[in-house]
Order: sequence, then structure tokens, then C-alpha cells
Amino acid sequence: MVDQAFLQGFERLDLEERDNGVVVVTLNRPEKRNALDVLTVEELVRFFSGAHQAKVGAVVLAGAGDHFCAGLDLVEHWKADRSPADFMHVCLRWHEAFNKMEYGGVPIIAALKGAVVGGGLELASAAHVRVMDNTTYFALPEGQRGIFTGGGATIRVSDMIGKYRMIDMILTGRVYQGQEAADLGLAQYLVEGASMDRALELADKVAQNLPLTNFAICSAISHMNNMSGLDAAYAEAMVGGIVNTQPAARARLEAFANKTAARVRPNE
Repeated sequence: MVDQAFLQGFERLDLEERDNGVVVVTLNRPEKRNALDVLTVEELVRFFSGAHQAKVGAVVLAGAGDHFCAGLDLVEHWKADRSPADFMHVCLRWHEAFNKMEYGGVPIIAALKGAVVGGGLELASAAHVRVMDNTTYFALPEGQRGIFTGGGATIRVSDMIGKYRMIDMILTGRVYQGQEAADLGLAQYLVEGASMDRALELADKVAQNLPLTNFAICSAISHMNNMSGLDAAYAEAMVGGIVNTQPAARARLEAFANKTAARVRPNE
């Protein structure tokens, strides 16, 4: 059961708990195509900083209306007329939010639709699994706006699709969609229907995993990718030693030994 007090007091995020510990987190600024203003980012920091301790089993991250997220609220940014130091600290809060997502240990499945643009793509890239539908399109238009990425595109988006493809997206405003976007790695799933339906299906499935196992998958792997090969091997052995001997796993291992566990089969 998710801590109910934890789910209260959010303005920009709409939170809906399902009966299995899955929480649907919806960016709720459809009139702005869910552009990320300062308050939204602060609420993302707050939610993902406490999700694991609040016993959230998995998250489906979505956007209200027709779009997932159109990125930085450029109108707010223009009106604020920030100094370099001020905007640096805005960027650091974005990194805080997205790092809490990637390294926080709670599986996050992003249900993408419409615009996944600029900071919206940076947000989506901090999720562990991305599901797109036929309306979804990806772009990094910072070059045309006279600005630069500030929420991790140079880290996560380049990791997904490669440095030079990311540079091309920023320089030229290139838009990816459909099968081409999925093939590049911008999403792991491309569905004919609603991306939300598949995202919920996946979240329900991963929420059945043991929490400690999910925590390791959704935090340790990212940490290990930042290490040297030798250090990563040592860290993997340490995490494996803890996770693979957890008491809660014994019943699942016994089911496998007794041939009562579900078998791994190819998709029909």
C-alpha cells in the first residue's frame, strides 16, 4: 500500500494510485502542452525523491491532453529574464529531478504521445521504459530557439541514439517518429493503440517483481554504466550477492526448481 499522505499536495502533477502499488503520474498542464515550469520540476523532484520510501511499486508517467511534454516553458523563461547563474540553478533542479527518476530504484514507464520535444525528451529519457504510439514525435529544437540543452540530453539522449544523431537533432531540428524513432532507440515499444494501455500493462507486470530486485535493476545498472569495467564487475557481484540471496526470492526459486513457475517462451 502506497503511503497516502505522500500523494497529497501536488498541483502540477495528477497522481492516481492503482490497487497494486502502481501510481500514474500525469503532467497536468495540457493548455501548455505540459511544458515544464519551475513548479512542475520541483514537484517531480519531490515525488521521485520519496517514491521508493512511500512504497510506490512502479510509475506510469504520462501527459494530460494530446501531448506528453513540449519541454521547457519558454514563456516563463523569457519573462523571468534570468541571469546565467539563475538559469544554471534551474538546470541543476532539472538534473536533480531526472537523476531521482533514473537512479531512484522505482521502475518508470513513460506513456508517450504527441510532442516529446526538447526538455520533454530529456524527461522521457530519464524513464526506464518508453512506450510510443503513432502520434508521438521526438525533437530537440534548441538550436532553432537560440538555446542549449540543460536537462541531460547530452547524457541520456546521446546514450540512447548516439552522439552524432543527437547533435544532428539539435543542429537541424530533425523530427523522428514512427518505426524510425523506435528503431533508433527513442522508445522500446511502438503500439498501434494508446500508449497508456501498454504502459499500464507493463507497469502492472513489473510491479509483481520483488521490490529489492526492481530497486537494483532501476538504480544499480545506471550506476554501473558510469564505472570502469573492473569497478562495474565488482559492483555487480556485490549487488548480485545481496539481491540473489534475499529471503523473499526463495519461494520463487523453489517454484522454478519444482517446475511450477511460469516458463520463458517466445512471443506467439
